Amino acid sequence: MASLDEQLTAYLSDAHALEQQALPQMRAAPDLANDPELAAAFRAHLAETERHEQLTRERLEARGGSPSRLKEAVFKAGGFAFVLFARSQPDTPGKLAAHALSYEHLELAGYELLTRVAERAGDPETAAIARSIREEERSMSDRLEANFDRALAASPPGDLDSYLADAHAIEAQAIQLLERGPKLAGDGELARVYSEHLEQSREHQRLVAQRLEARGSSPSTLKDAAMRVGALNWGGFFAAQPDTPAKLAAFAYAFEFLEVGGYELLKRVARREGDVETETLAQRIIGDERGMAERVWERFDAALDASLAAQEVHA
Repeated sequence: MASLDEQLTAYLSDAHALEQQALPQMRAAPDLANDPELAAAFRAHLAETERHEQLTRERLEARGGSPSRLKEAVFKAGGFAFVLFARSQPDTPGKLAAHALSYEHLELAGYELLTRVAERAGDPETAAIARSIREEERSMSDRLEANFDRALAASPPGDLDSYLADAHAIEAQAIQLLERGPKLAGDGELARVYSEHLEQSREHQRLVAQRLEARGSSPSTLKDAAMRVGALNWGGFFAAQPDTPAKLAAFAYAFEFLEVGGYELLKRVARREGDVETETLAQRIIGDERGMAERVWERFDAALDASLAAQEVHA
């Protein structure tokens, strides 16, 4: 049995670890952006991220806690792995923008949960810091969305079939995650949301495969398999967490924006190649993914309740 005060310290530790993961990404991003305006946005957010790391560390220490070396080692490794991944892609600026959009929403969700825990624990100072950082993460995500055209223009000309294969693979990962989601949701309504989006994701994958076939191509078995393995790893990670429902909801929310970013790029490549059917399909799926993100956000309190109840947290 843990106290709400202890839970707040744990959520602060998570927030600090997220910032530690963000730092190597933000330091590398300007050089990978290949566009002055996009690079400037990443530099500005690097300064914000450095301040976020300092604020969360100082607040953690003020509460008698300290950063978790294990969490931060794992998260830092993830940050460096992302940099290597982005550099390995033929369309680095586009992939960078899509993944950065998702990461900003992961941070946004993390700070939203931190705000709610701080309010419940009666810590207005932590709540105020969390709200302030949350809004800076939201502003950065808005800047990224406004620069998708520039990110794509800065990338080498891509093959539409390759972007469609990427979309098929990310749906494979979504399906793998959502198949486990209802059992880990901790909340009946959230479980229903995951189940309904599972069926929607299967339909998305079918439609993307249909477009590939119409274009004389097919999904990438290698990409699909790699994404499924990633989903299995994430599923195991969430099942092992003491606050599974809340962490899963935050990740599911962020994952929707990874899909949004991918389909925003697909839509633009299809428009450039004059493939109206693929452009229309991408726009339709973008709407579905944004809708799912909103539904998950609306259940954050329920996910948090489930997490606290599972740990027998008392005020």
